[in-house]
Amino acid sequence: MGFSDRPIDPETDVSLLDTTLRDGEQAPGVSLTPDDKAEIAAALDRADVDVIEAGSACTGEGERRTIKRVTDLDLDATVTSFSRGIEGDIDLAMETGVDGINLVVPASDRHIETKVDSTREDVVANTQELVEYAVDHDLWVEVIGEDGSRADLDFLEELMAAAFEAGADRVCYADTVGHAGPERAYEAVSRLSALGPTSAHTHDDLGLGVTNALAAIDAGADLVHATVNGVGERAGNAALEEVAIALEHVYGVETVETEQLYELGQTVANATGIELPPNKAVLGENAFTHESGIHTDGTLKDEAMYEPYPPETVGRERRIVAGKHTGRAGAKAALAEHGVDVEGDALDEIVRRVKAIGDRGKRVTDADLLTIAEEVTEGERERRVELVDMTAASGGGTPTASVRLLVDGEEHVGASTGSGPVDAAVSAVREILGEQTASLDAYEVDAITGGHDAVVTVEVQMSRGDRSVSVRSSDADITTASVEAMVEALDRLLARDEDTEALLADD
Repeated sequence: MGFSDRPIDPETDVSLLDTTLRDGEQAPGVSLTPDDKAEIAAALDRADVDVIEAGSACTGEGERRTIKRVTDLDLDATVTSFSRGIEGDIDLAMETGVDGINLVVPASDRHIETKVDSTREDVVANTQELVEYAVDHDLWVEVIGEDGSRADLDFLEELMAAAFEAGADRVCYADTVGHAGPERAYEAVSRLSALGPTSAHTHDDLGLGVTNALAAIDAGADLVHATVNGVGERAGNAALEEVAIALEHVYGVETVETEQLYELGQTVANATGIELPPNKAVLGENAFTHESGIHTDGTLKDEAMYEPYPPETVGRERRIVAGKHTGRAGAKAALAEHGVDVEGDALDEIVRRVKAIGDRGKRVTDADLLTIAEEVTEGERERRVELVDMTAASGGGTPTASVRLLVDGEEHVGASTGSGPVDAAVSAVREILGEQTASLDAYEVDAITGGHDAVVTVEVQMSRGDRSVSVRSSDADITTASVEAMVEALDRLLARDEDTEALLADD
């Protein structure tokens, strides 16, 4: 890393503190329900995350009930509440039953003088009093020096030494506004870690969140604050999954059960409504997806050829997809994932047609590839699930939808309500086929034409077991396009299952 004369030692003991439920929820537009927080906290616990910051008890009665919901789960993780430098905040945290607090006090002169209108001397004295109060009430205490990356380091060291003297369990270097580089993180944490256990809280405003966290570990930090998917205020926090994988893959330092990371990331994405960019490290759709002919051919010969670590490491699977850059090996492998075996001239023609679609600037979905293969080989596709008709209404009341499907030639009807007509229609399909038939992994409104005859294009990605499929559908009505895409995806996924009766929710 260039900050010390040796890399991070594999024997280094590093833990993670997840603040998705507090700092992550401060991302614009994010508001987590009690059920959301409980679900995320349980997923974090399954991943063996050591500390979970469940929220800010001082926010209000509703937030305290939500934090209490997390503490009632009886998790293995230490559960904490964010607390300002006010005694009343500590009292409110104790009402929720948390194990400890993350006590935030101002560290930079900007925060001391402008934000809280105080002095350095008063901040030190107040911090000691608050720590002693919390310790006297049997709380685990971490003291965070807010805006520490812009603080005078001599004062930051004085402040944190006073916190330890008062009984704090640990202190934290906070790059609150994502201001600093790794050299600053290394310098500050080197001084603080000489005093006692030190954490690092980094933001990604400069794209250096994970880098600064690693620099802090190199300097002696043994706890890193992070959020799942990097969600958080402004550009977000250091991403928990990226910190965990960087430590394990590069330095051999284990922190969490990495096989749980993909499920954890999906849980947070669904709860926050913040979709992951396709090129997101570790958890993005493209992280283990290959289209390029050269890369696909190399990957098929040696799985490690174009991947830093196996996708199974983070609970994922490798995907071969078709597109403009697809070659014979890639098309054959992509079709094989769906149980289709094509050779010779037929394979050449499939590749030609796939490339033609890509050359027009279009994305080739799995359904596109399979349809091309069926046309080229003149194979007859026996549909298992077909949409007969659908009605949906949302004006003036609760959105409702009714769907009729043919499942192996037998008609089934489902009706449901939802937060909107699309949600209601999707729920109606699931009422027929069951909630666990397949999971909806991605839903995207891909393109909308203008004018009175506007057409919307919906693309979905669904998975069942170890298989997934992407489908695109267009219609003047977004609900129709959504259901058609979903039913097509379900039909493709169920095509190789023998017992459809076991899939029907009511049979």
